[in-house]
Amino acid sequence: MGLAYSLETIPYVAAALIIAFSVHEFAHAFVACKFGDDTAARQGRLTLNPMKHLDPLGTILIFIAGFGWARPVPVNRFFFKNPRLAGVLVSVAGPVSNLLMVILAYLLFYGLGAAGLASGIPEFLITFLDHFIWLNLVLFVFNLLPFPPLDGYRIIEDLAPADVRAKMTQYENYGALIFLIVVITPLDQYTIQPIFNTVLPFLYGSLNEFFSQLFLS
Repeated sequence: MGLAYSLETIPYVAAALIIAFSVHEFAHAFVACKFGDDTAARQGRLTLNPMKHLDPLGTILIFIAGFGWARPVPVNRFFFKNPRLAGVLVSVAGPVSNLLMVILAYLLFYGLGAAGLASGIPEFLITFLDHFIWLNLVLFVFNLLPFPPLDGYRIIEDLAPADVRAKMTQYENYGALIFLIVVITPLDQYTIQPIFNTVLPFLYGSLNEFFSQLFLS
């Protein structure tokens, strides 16, 4: 069985995903705690420690199949004073954290360039930042897809009227099965891949252009 990444890129991918997953799940836990739900905090998830967030099988599959996951942060809506608003913000926090990491990486790279330090940046750091930006963009877009158990589905679920939410809960397991079929079968070339092949290059190129103009113009 082949690997989803070449051997020389695996260290960069591993380092980038460890950071991306940890910050993503921490963001969920942090916002949930701020709105009154300390479930994740009591389970030791209010931390940036990767060992608390990485799922062994999900991590291994990333390198074998190019698809994986971290351990979901437990959220109990019962503790929220405004469950709908808090639920949306908790769900949004994860993808937004990935986008913020992309912005920080661009600021670091172009900031060093604007300071005249570009020539002193080690090649491995440039390679890492490139993988870091791309993989965080992947997680940002992927997690906003409207399939259970992704954050995009949870956002729609919390925004939906009560009767629609009840129906969504009733059929959630079927939605999760459909999602897996769409992602891990050749159907992905007609569903997920067209999204990634259009949205991701657009975001990557647009952000790169924006920061290059901001710092280098």
